[in-house]
Amino acid sequence: MLRARVPATSANLGPGFDALGLALDLHLVVYANLADRDDFSYAGEGPAPRLHGNLVHHGFAAVYRAVGEAVPPVSFTVENPIPLARGLGSSSAALVAGAAIADALLEHPLGRDGVFQLTAGIEGHPDNVGPAVYGGLTVAAADARGEFLATSLRLPERWSLLFGVPDFELPTPTARAALPSSYSRSDTVLTSSRSALWVAAVANDQPELLRAASLDVLHEPYRAALVPRLAVTTARLREVGVYAAFLSGAGPSVGVVAPPELLEACRAVLAEFAPGGQVLALASAGGYVLERA
Repeated sequence: MLRARVPATSANLGPGFDALGLALDLHLVVYANLADRDDFSYAGEGPAPRLHGNLVHHGFAAVYRAVGEAVPPVSFTVENPIPLARGLGSSSAALVAGAAIADALLEHPLGRDGVFQLTAGIEGHPDNVGPAVYGGLTVAAADARGEFLATSLRLPERWSLLFGVPDFELPTPTARAALPSSYSRSDTVLTSSRSALWVAAVANDQPELLRAASLDVLHEPYRAALVPRLAVTTARLREVGVYAAFLSGAGPSVGVVAPPELLEACRAVLAEFAPGGQVLALASAGGYVLERA
């Protein structure tokens, strides 16, 4: 039996739309072994997915098909603490878990880089699967052939993270449908420059740069109508003095990077933003881990 531990993720981080992502120490755990017939057991957030069509099995089957092998019967036991459809990468974690398990059972024909390529191709964007595979702050982009490349940086340990998680779901397709079909040159320049500054802030351990680097004009203003109190909450957090406040992924969760002495003040603001939800204090994590169970 194999066990896969795959981190939750926060994508975009403000302006890094479909490019930046951060692995978090909240882990999907999947146990798997080949069996006489398919079986799927689920415990955790949200309703149990169906046996077939769930993303763990989808990632698993995609690897077998990619290498030209028949998809064998498999038994999965899934433990999922990641809130569903909240902008914390639950779908990507499931997809990566299934793909990583299949790659291991096949004796690694894809390897970690191949698992990333395959799952990024399935999702169509690499910002969540990148950190789920590689950990840390992951930067991903497509090359001239349309294939995704990614590299990761370790988040400085003194940077503290909080996430306000509302008690309602926001499906990614709904959040993407709110975006315009084109952008102005000024918005494009702001987005590219701030995304680059995010990476420099991490590389040089300069969190104060995030006050500018985390500001977004590309997606957050258009998704604000789908997330009550988003603009008010991020403005209040910046008044408190945080380094960064951003919509996590497609939302509706809000992420914060702050110095330790501001965490309680941030927690109070996020609790007002997400009444009935939860506030999670998380740390950055590494990429997926596979081991014999």
